[in-house]
Amino acid sequence: MAGNKDFDLYRPAEIHDELRAAVRELAEAKIAPRAAEIDESHEFPLDVLAALTASDFHAIHISEQYGGAGGDALTACIVIEEVARVCASSSLIPAVNKLGTMPLILGGSEEVKRAYLPKVAAGEGMFSYALSEPEAGSDAGGMRTTAARDGDDWVLNGAKRWITNAGVSEYYTVMALTDPDKRTRGGITAFVVEKGDEGFTFGAPERKLGIKGSPTRELYFDNVRIPDSRRVGEVGEGFAIAMRTLDHTRVTIGAQAVGIAQGALDAAASYAKERQQFGKAIAEFQGIQFMLADMAMKLEAARQLVYVAAAKSEREDADLTFFGAAAKAFASDAAMEITTDAVQVLGGYGYVQDYPVERFMRDAKITQIYEGTNQVQRIVMARKLLEQY
Repeated sequence: MAGNKDFDLYRPAEIHDELRAAVRELAEAKIAPRAAEIDESHEFPLDVLAALTASDFHAIHISEQYGGAGGDALTACIVIEEVARVCASSSLIPAVNKLGTMPLILGGSEEVKRAYLPKVAAGEGMFSYALSEPEAGSDAGGMRTTAARDGDDWVLNGAKRWITNAGVSEYYTVMALTDPDKRTRGGITAFVVEKGDEGFTFGAPERKLGIKGSPTRELYFDNVRIPDSRRVGEVGEGFAIAMRTLDHTRVTIGAQAVGIAQGALDAAASYAKERQQFGKAIAEFQGIQFMLADMAMKLEAARQLVYVAAAKSEREDADLTFFGAAAKAFASDAAMEITTDAVQVLGGYGYVQDYPVERFMRDAKITQIYEGTNQVQRIVMARKLLEQY
């Protein structure tokens, strides 16, 4: 078959390459030198937030209509990937801002969009997402947090768990039961809760394996009264909005996993070329070469799947649910394998904090768990697959 010289192989546009270079430069200069300290101190990096905000990388997905940079889905993935390459905790700044605001973007009224999206775009506050509860993780429909109408207001009671960036975010998209009999079939509604709302408090930060610079805390609602103007979408649409949100943001978790894996591969390959054993660099041994080749192969496959899913997210393709789940599951599984192998390449040095690969391995694990465990992703994929037959 004759070749077509006009055919352009799939690749990101030039603007995406330019963006990657800009984010990488910032990450290397402002974030990488702080990554180990952030991890060791469990410190939320306010300086990193400031640096990302100054460059419009903190919430690049918000459209120009609301004062944002107007980046597409692939743009957001590249930002998250490049930041995660040096510090997974810091990559949760743009990732969680997107997660928290996507319900507003997908289902919010113009009033609620204009009330909050410009603030996030301007760096006046971050946005977190509150779906999971102590007794409702994978089974989100089992939530117990309620919102009862009282005149023109709603009164929230209950608790949310595993909330990323809780305590540092100013705003929270909260899913609550408004009709316990209907639950996922029209009984859940989404609301915006503000950090200063009376009766809204936080639990102690969780002590975690990884992403230690991003606080994870419980949210408590004790008769928290909020106006109906902060409702996101129609009454009863909350569960549908929550699931649509995850279709889009699971892609960004895939991007985070790709970034973590890239950082680990970079460290392992560099070390292998420098480490001398038996009179030569260990990179000259076929056993190490095969390990690095497999790591790079899995990484590139994960990256391409994430980018395809990002394109589907941007277009809101009908098969986004499958591809979002596939990108998240495949990339996070690959990241866990790649980071574990990176530790093995470094041997004893990989097991100590003098080198970053043990941190990459610890950080990679959460990508297989949050925004739906990879077992749940396989359920989602199977259901979408079987719909075709």
